[in-house]
Amino acid sequence: MTAATSPPPDPAILGRWLDQAGAPGAGILPVSELLSGGSQNTLFRIRRGPASMVLRMPGPRADDERLRGLRREIQLVRALSGTDVPHAALIAADDDGSVLGAPGYVMADIDGWSPMAGGWQPPFDTDLTARRELAFQLVEGAALLGGVDWQARGLAGFGRPDGFHERQVDRWLHFLSAYQCRELPGLDAAADWLRANRPASYTPGIMHGDYQFANVMFAHGAPARLAAIVDWEMTTIGDPLLDLGWCLLGYDGEEPAGDGYYLDMTGMPKRSELLAHYEKVSGRSTENIDYYLVLANWKLGIMLEKTYAASLQPGNRVDPAVAAAMGPMVLDLMATAARLGEQAGSVSTGPGADETTGPTTKSGL
Repeated sequence: MTAATSPPPDPAILGRWLDQAGAPGAGILPVSELLSGGSQNTLFRIRRGPASMVLRMPGPRADDERLRGLRREIQLVRALSGTDVPHAALIAADDDGSVLGAPGYVMADIDGWSPMAGGWQPPFDTDLTARRELAFQLVEGAALLGGVDWQARGLAGFGRPDGFHERQVDRWLHFLSAYQCRELPGLDAAADWLRANRPASYTPGIMHGDYQFANVMFAHGAPARLAAIVDWEMTTIGDPLLDLGWCLLGYDGEEPAGDGYYLDMTGMPKRSELLAHYEKVSGRSTENIDYYLVLANWKLGIMLEKTYAASLQPGNRVDPAVAAAMGPMVLDLMATAARLGEQAGSVSTGPGADETTGPTTKSGL
């Protein structure tokens, strides 16, 4: 156990709390095992006999913002209960920290694999026909999440959908200003394009905010099946089409990227195939996908620049290999955002561009 990790809860206290919540393994003293992963919080695997579940709680240096974020995660995962969105089901939640000492929750332990743990797992490492279905499953997960009736699920007030697109550029430029340490060619050009081409209206929905292969788990074996969406730190009520844009970061136009992406995209479907599948599942138009691709590249570049800037500070804890990768990656994302905007020209953003059903929100309110 390192100083950067919270200690596990007292087994007796944890066991009583789990019993009260009706968790599996009733009456058995829980055993906690520190898990790797989870950059914003501490994760423990909790075992009670044959039953296994996962505890998510804040780290020892968590500030008020981090605690607020964890309470939001609890609210979100609770709202997803009973929906068709693949996720780790909520088992028990300590909203106020009266049991765990800080807000935290226990969720189902997903029997699956992450592409971040060694890349594509068998048979997807060699069977390209099977591998391409992973992309369809990824896109389908985004469509299902964006289709949840968030108001009926008690998430009114979870985000601010009015003016969502109008806020994006200024909000993220302000965020960047706190740590920007170098010139980022393409930053201003992409920002100007985004301001000029934001959607006039859209249909709000739950938006993961960092939706990509890195933040999902798949079931073992073929056929491909999305087992769970994970890591909800950036989730809000916004424009779900931005999650689709995030899904397509591994694409160079119509084709999957040949190199420069963190996964081998060989054998993946064409972009148009994924857009058609998203439209079929979600009922949303992807006509203005260029806007979401520019925003996704630009926004991710700003987010990753924070890690790169931190790596330049004395005594930082950033993995040198991560820092070395982030430096050129951010520059490439910014250049891509500017290039995509220039190639797209002026996109259609007037009323009616979003053909989805249900209430729409004006972007500029």
